[in-house]
Amino acid sequence: MFFVVSVLLVIADQIFKILVASRIPYGSGIEVIPGFFELVYWKNTGAAWGIFSDETFYLTIISAVASLAIILLMPKARSLFMKTSLSLILAGAVGNLIDRVRLGYVIDFLSFDIFGYDFPVFNLADMCIVVGCILMIIFVLFIHKENEPLFNKYVFVQKLKERNRKSSEEEDAGVQ
Repeated sequence: MFFVVSVLLVIADQIFKILVASRIPYGSGIEVIPGFFELVYWKNTGAAWGIFSDETFYLTIISAVASLAIILLMPKARSLFMKTSLSLILAGAVGNLIDRVRLGYVIDFLSFDIFGYDFPVFNLADMCIVVGCILMIIFVLFIHKENEPLFNKYVFVQKLKERNRKSSEEEDAGVQ
């Protein structure tokens, strides 16, 4: 179910980005709530707040590795809270990864002016990552019991070691 949530959020993120790119000229916007919220079309070659600008290659690798790690860990998470957090982070990472691979940049489109501060433009994928991380921090700091593991006992690496051990034993048995 959590992978389905991630996929649906990625689809929504991509639909919004395609709509924005096809209907709003680059660098312009549509004011939705005057003085507060605007839909804009902005290309981001970096990460949040424009840090690591023009480092798309490295950000693509980091996003891909993080996505793979989350895909492997999510089924092992013991808590629904942790699974929800990971599914949101996965959706955001994959949504922005698709843009980086397909376009060489990420499409940002949500622009807010909060009490005179022009907040950096972001997108749905960014929101998923931030909300997922905040939920995970809340879980780890305030909900999770210290003596309980976050993930099931056997994680992916341990299963690989076990498979390799069984293969070796089967080969040894077949040789004799």
